[in-house]
Amino acid sequence: MDTPDKKTPAHPKDLQNEIGQIYQQESRRVLATLIRLLGDFDLAEEALHEAFSAALKQWAKEGMPENPRAWLVSTGRFKAIDQIRKKARFNDHLSELSYAAIAEAEANTASDLDELTIADDQLRLIFTCCHPSLSVEAQLALTLREVCGLTTEQIARAFLTTAPTLAQRIVRAKSKIRDAKIPYEIPEQKQLPERLNTVLDVIYLLFNEGYSATDGEHMVQSELTREAIHLCRQLHELLPQPEVKGLLALMLLQDSRRNARTNAEGDIVLLQNQDRTLWDQEQINEGLPLVTQALESRRFGPFSLQAAIAAVHAEANRSDLTDWNQIVGLYDVLARIQPSPVVSLNQAVAVSMAQGPAAGLERVESLLRDKSMQEYHLAHAAKADCLRRLENYSAAIESYQQALKLAKQAPERRFLQTRLQDCENLLRK
Repeated sequence: MDTPDKKTPAHPKDLQNEIGQIYQQESRRVLATLIRLLGDFDLAEEALHEAFSAALKQWAKEGMPENPRAWLVSTGRFKAIDQIRKKARFNDHLSELSYAAIAEAEANTASDLDELTIADDQLRLIFTCCHPSLSVEAQLALTLREVCGLTTEQIARAFLTTAPTLAQRIVRAKSKIRDAKIPYEIPEQKQLPERLNTVLDVIYLLFNEGYSATDGEHMVQSELTREAIHLCRQLHELLPQPEVKGLLALMLLQDSRRNARTNAEGDIVLLQNQDRTLWDQEQINEGLPLVTQALESRRFGPFSLQAAIAAVHAEANRSDLTDWNQIVGLYDVLARIQPSPVVSLNQAVAVSMAQGPAAGLERVESLLRDKSMQEYHLAHAAKADCLRRLENYSAAIESYQQALKLAKQAPERRFLQTRLQDCENLLRK
């Protein structure tokens, strides 16, 4: 007979798959709690892996516990304490420090492991990683690595730098948090606004990596988009300010299109070709009022404006009913308050839809004079699309080829390859 708090042991392969899923869904939350309990990033990382190794052995014999997350946190903490004790015995000069760490880890009570406390730990960790004593680059890199679980290589690509440089940046940030004894806590209400912008940026970076991965075989990584929305919901409960509403709305409205963005083979389906009955109406119904609230506050920022653009798409029942002129106008405002080459590129695409491909092409070609844009595959893809629609297929082929050289995500590469072949076929006719 099963014990009340354990499930029957699963077949080894089923158990491995189940633990793999738990790792995907829970490892960053477990890590956040272990960092709070142990006060050390590296020790917590080691404890996390020890806990999952122990789970593979113990759950095979005893069955899975009712609350795997709490089990992993508790096991990881005790594994870490054992490690500290072993190291202290072999290195006397570390003893005082080590025993202080043991005392602190052991002092945590059962109430520190309850669901609500653990659920808050990711927010605590985000605010710790985004402490103003760290540079903005270090804040973003550390949060994406420790909170979001992105690899050093993925983050390095996002920052257009090398993996060794990025790794050094993360190591220095961890050292600064440890040496300066930066508290592991959500700041007081009066300190929240000044810490908010970086936190919002990090959550949106996490969402974007899930919404359109920088590389790999799949365009969407749903666990990352879900995690970003979950974190933003928590932040919204804590601090319901306009830009928090705007970001939550933006992510909900974009994520509502998830099931329509790819076909059964995982290939990209463009917005104008998507089956809009597949859009998640529940997410749209939640997102639209948040956009309205953010805009009516008149204290909105770039996330609220991007959410407003997403809302225009969400409100169009058919692609040909999209109000592209309104979208161009919203991009005008966005470009004024947050100018960037990517915003200008998106605006150029909107102009091409509202005013025709020639008007869009003129803007895209102007943007491609910027060196950073020359390395951005979507800029070349946008130029190629305008040229294709203008039936200038030979020039479109050159731009699709350039986009293909730079694209790293498999579905995007397949899409560009298909467009390239279409243009080559049309040129031969």
